[in-house]
Amino acid sequence: MSINVKNLTKRYGSREVLKNISFEIKTAGVTGFLGPNGAGKSTMMKILSGLIAPDSGTAEINGRDVLRHPQEAKRITGYLPEHNPLYTDMYVREFLYMTASIHKVNDKASAVARAIDATGLGAESGKKIGTLSKGYRQRVGLAQNLLHDPEALILDEPTTGLDPNQIVEIRNLIREAGRTKTVMLSSHIMQEVEAICDRTVIINGGEIVADGETASLKMQASGKIVEIEFAEQPDISIFKSADFVEKVELLNDGSFMLKGRGDSDIRAKLFGWAVEGGLTIIAMQQKERRLEDVFRLLTKQNTGN
Repeated sequence: MSINVKNLTKRYGSREVLKNISFEIKTAGVTGFLGPNGAGKSTMMKILSGLIAPDSGTAEINGRDVLRHPQEAKRITGYLPEHNPLYTDMYVREFLYMTASIHKVNDKASAVARAIDATGLGAESGKKIGTLSKGYRQRVGLAQNLLHDPEALILDEPTTGLDPNQIVEIRNLIREAGRTKTVMLSSHIMQEVEAICDRTVIINGGEIVADGETASLKMQASGKIVEIEFAEQPDISIFKSADFVEKVELLNDGSFMLKGRGDSDIRAKLFGWAVEGGLTIIAMQQKERRLEDVFRLLTKQNTGN
């Protein structure tokens, strides 16, 4: 089970949405593909699912090139788009049987029963899809993509628009699928990625800016991310003289979030730098290790350094 992307580039007109991207997922599990709106997440998902072609580079699902061997790649892939298209006038079980026929599943009855059981649709299987809540429609979408027992699942913003209870239920389904399948999940919700993803790839401006185990990315923030507030708020450009600071973000409350260079705690350096510059610090604290802080500092345009 694997997803392998090499030197992938995609343009829409003069805009380069994906810029020579490469990454590889070698095992079962859930990988989060994170980025702000417009970063290229959905474009990557559509390429992996065979809906659109890249301008250059390759993408493979378990050794099947999605461009050169699209049918073979699609046979082993399930794709749930952000806005899941369903036949709302069909009954759930009827729709799943139709989908199983399209995939040429041998034992349709068993495949439909397994998908319904895996997604908790038993009580809803006799209802029309149009009468279901959005959460249950997402379940139908997941069931649809489990029918042919794919080796890879590509999920684009699977919990968008769901209420908190529905989000937890869908996350549990995705986590369970990741036990036996390679799951790639696109999202811009940090809590979602922290909750279910073993690995996180962060994309910004069409380029990968971080890639690693989710826990490791959070640990990288240790000692580096500091929130600081001054008696009088200076211009963010003041941090250009602090060569130990890599990135700066001005927060809504007038404080600053800083990412230091290297792995050491930068608070002592910040204190000495502030004293030399005649700045009075009224609050300074090391931030809790959160993926959100890493994400924000990697994907927000830096106006300080």
